[in-house]
Amino acid sequence: MTREVVVTGVGVVTPGGVGARAFFELLSEGRTATRGITLFDAGGFRSRIAAECDFDPAASGLDGREAARMDRYVQFAVVSVREAMAQAGLTTEWADPWRVGVSAGTAVGATTLLERDYIAASGRGRDWLVDHRGVSPFLHSAFSPGPLAGEIAESAGARGVVQTVSTGCTSGLDAVGYAFHAIGEGRADVMFAGASESPISPITVACFDAIRATSTRNAEPARASRPFDRHRDGFVLGEGAAMLVLEEREHARARGAPIRCHVGGYATRGNAHHMTGLTRDGVEMAESITRSLSEARVRPGDVDYVNAHGSGTRQNDRHETAAFKRALGAHARDVPVSSIKSMVGHSLGAIGSIELAACVLAMDEGVIPPTANLETPDPECDLDYVPVTAREKRLDAVLSVGSGFGGFQSAVVLDRGATR
Repeated sequence: MTREVVVTGVGVVTPGGVGARAFFELLSEGRTATRGITLFDAGGFRSRIAAECDFDPAASGLDGREAARMDRYVQFAVVSVREAMAQAGLTTEWADPWRVGVSAGTAVGATTLLERDYIAASGRGRDWLVDHRGVSPFLHSAFSPGPLAGEIAESAGARGVVQTVSTGCTSGLDAVGYAFHAIGEGRADVMFAGASESPISPITVACFDAIRATSTRNAEPARASRPFDRHRDGFVLGEGAAMLVLEEREHARARGAPIRCHVGGYATRGNAHHMTGLTRDGVEMAESITRSLSEARVRPGDVDYVNAHGSGTRQNDRHETAAFKRALGAHARDVPVSSIKSMVGHSLGAIGSIELAACVLAMDEGVIPPTANLETPDPECDLDYVPVTAREKRLDAVLSVGSGFGGFQSAVVLDRGATR
């Protein structure tokens, strides 16, 4: 690709705070937003903890009609894109709206709306013949994740490339990667890219209880998410959204936009191995890392920080450690690595874009977020996983990786190439 892509705006809705400033304050202070589930009665579930967003649609600028028709995850995304547009100095008045697009990711879509309305229509599952009079008039929109991108496009006035990406827990990275390629290949000049998720519901919690993937540290939820720690026992479910404004570099410069960083490379690979299992040697994640670095023209030794998937499951953390060693060589021992899931939980499809937002902010501030609760390192995870306390460092090249059910492995490289 010959067209360079830059980030000019970031918007987030996350556990612990709405907005980029509150989000990064939480991360840089090493605070956790994990707690006992309040969105429904979780009594009787194996895992009863999550990282929830304290979110009020009206306080976040959504009017009554918008809030009524949008599921929670769509609300998160629209609020995030409005913040990103404000940061980037954009309005909905476009010279050519056909050159403005959306790439939005989600893993489970409107799970909360589907479950809530099925319960209402079926008498809490009692009736096979359901009563449609008990459901939202917008229930039809919950059958497809497509309305996510559509609502973002309407909010932003974008009429160009519009797509929804659903690749499990790599959806957020992949949505940004596809937007990056859309601009690089000349199909758009501006893309709103990111992902959103609001999966904290009985059916989702039951799914992960069934495969024993989530933490059961119910008595101390703030300490439950502990990636790379010897005593980790699974991930903590989360929710939230992040949207980035990506622009072709000359388009951004022509309007005097604030250029935050350069999107240098993106790659995704599958392991053709298992729906939930990971290979121990990390070869597929290593391949994504190598390809994304090559596209960015960044050498492994020039990576200043790695934002890990770091879910806190034993197989993932071992898999990632092996992948970093394979892809980065000797530099893997020197580069700081951390997982923000230790603070904001694992929001499935949204987390990749939330982590990229964290990377942009880390580059802005020169601060590496820590891995909270990393108190007793696992000897098998023997890299510099930045425990407990944030670290100051200038960041010129950052790598963010993700791993998803289905064998998906994705990587994005951010650097300062286009800002020099």
